[in-house]
Amino acid sequence: MCGIAGGYDLGAGPVTVSALKRMTDAIAHRGPDGEGHVCDGPVALGHRRLSIIDLSQAGAQPMANETGDVLVVHNGEIYNFRELRAELEQRGHRFRSQTDTEVVVHAYEEWGDGCVDRFNGMFAFAVYDRRADRRRGRLMLARDRYGVKPLYYRVGNGLLLFASEIKALLTHPAVSVRVSYPALSEYFTFQNIFTDLTLFDGIRLLPPGTQLTIDDGKEPRQRRYWDFEFTTDGFDLSPQAASDCLYTLFERAVRRQMVADVPVGTYLSGGLDSGSITAVASREIPRITTFTGGFDLSSASGMELGFDERQAAEMLSNQFKTEHYEMVLHAGDMEHVLPTLVWHLEDLRVGQCYPNYYIARLASRFVRVVLSGTGGDELFGGYPWRYYRGLVGAGGSSYEDAYYDYWQRLIPDQDRPHFFNPSTAAAIGSHAPREVFRSVFGGRPAPRSVEERVNASLRFETKTFLHGLFVVEDKLSMAHGLETRVPFMDNDLVEFALRVPARLKLRDLAKAAPRVDEDEAGKRVRYGTLPTADGKVLLREAMKRLMSDEVTQRAKQGFTAPDASWFRGESINYVNTLLRNPAARIFEFLNPPYVARVLDHHTAGLVNHRLLIWSLLNFEWWCRVFLK
Repeated sequence: MCGIAGGYDLGAGPVTVSALKRMTDAIAHRGPDGEGHVCDGPVALGHRRLSIIDLSQAGAQPMANETGDVLVVHNGEIYNFRELRAELEQRGHRFRSQTDTEVVVHAYEEWGDGCVDRFNGMFAFAVYDRRADRRRGRLMLARDRYGVKPLYYRVGNGLLLFASEIKALLTHPAVSVRVSYPALSEYFTFQNIFTDLTLFDGIRLLPPGTQLTIDDGKEPRQRRYWDFEFTTDGFDLSPQAASDCLYTLFERAVRRQMVADVPVGTYLSGGLDSGSITAVASREIPRITTFTGGFDLSSASGMELGFDERQAAEMLSNQFKTEHYEMVLHAGDMEHVLPTLVWHLEDLRVGQCYPNYYIARLASRFVRVVLSGTGGDELFGGYPWRYYRGLVGAGGSSYEDAYYDYWQRLIPDQDRPHFFNPSTAAAIGSHAPREVFRSVFGGRPAPRSVEERVNASLRFETKTFLHGLFVVEDKLSMAHGLETRVPFMDNDLVEFALRVPARLKLRDLAKAAPRVDEDEAGKRVRYGTLPTADGKVLLREAMKRLMSDEVTQRAKQGFTAPDASWFRGESINYVNTLLRNPAARIFEFLNPPYVARVLDHHTAGLVNHRLLIWSLLNFEWWCRVFLK
């Protein structure tokens, strides 16, 4: 796990060593154990190292092949690197280190761009190929299948720049900071960005499962080498056989991702996903270190009273004999950390995340690697109340209308003219959120059956919501020099999950009795009465081998603070000071009366606007930190 940066000269002149060093210095927190820089012809490659595998200097980057004509800078881990190394050695490649990075070098040398198809891991890397058949060399950027590791780039002014974090790009004199209005439109619709845009105009995020290449100084081109495809074609396992297979693949995935030459721990929330990972990991590492976070619920109300999972986590810690650490978060913790948090996040996405920042900081004091349960919900159907939106009604248009309505998490289409000020609306122009939403489905036929609709929803969420979670998690863990690994995103486990029929993941939502309630976004909506453990049915069954029914049948609980109450109580002065201030930076883009009405309605308890208030606070600090 590291930080990478660099550039390719497209006519403006190469990136200098001093400029490259400024780029890597900006992301020094990602790699406190070393740095390296190479400027050669049109290409510059920089690296900050966080030593995880082979702690010797043999693992320093940029790393080259035997002849020195193929170089790489790499962020992440290739979990099957030992198998690939053995195959490459049989083909005549010679190795000088025990690292997975050197496997990337020789895999590219042997298989070219196709090397990414062989990698089981999380990664973002840049390969510079300066062999004699290329006059100005070839640069290839690649990102892992699922987007666990980010890679940002900018093309303009005769130069391509790339880095693990945007702040590294901002150090280069060719880059100026301006708001991307289309990205702003997406963010305040979905609380996420579904395209490859970022809030920084001209800076893009390389999509998951994608390569970007430049040959001999020609225009960059992209190739998608992998994508999510949920299907039931060819799945003929019985429920019991499917459960057995899932357990075997899961156990293998956790063990595969525990390879490291530094201490490894796990997050432990008390729920199914992290509990299952800890159960397997504790067999490999006696008294493995585990971490959880809880919340001061003294002013919480309603569903927030169930937000503290420390007791459940402690029960599992006792069962698996872990060395367990926890911390309690209070309302003031958000206020204290928000400016620093936004500086690390840069690329604002998804919901409340400052608790994750604090727990990552706690974990970093004891371990260098931590295993997380992210991905289990998205692959195995952990959000049945979301899929229900697309199951109501009949016909393809009903599915799209209902699902799009749900994913307008912040500002619905009808409120956009009142939310954005006229100059912002004009700058956004024709960039329509509905078309962005539709583009995620890639022009596929509208799903008709219940199974098709659930699979369409699962695919949508892995490509959007899960991706947003990965982008945020990377920034928050690397802020503390901590590597987060996600065993659910093992290639073999994912390929299995994609083929499991929806009927084995979910119970029959279409027959749920309708009622009116408040969903996670604070909207008053009509949906079905959902059983306690209606989602992840197959996963729950498989994990009974590891945990009691009390855990495997527990209702889904996200890691979130009681901020709806805090925004009305302990944090109300902070919220008002930032968001009711006429000089607030957000009002360069938004209408003050709309924001004031949001705060009034939330304070009065009329509407739960916690997600929108969180996003407004984040955007205010984003403007303060980055718009100089």
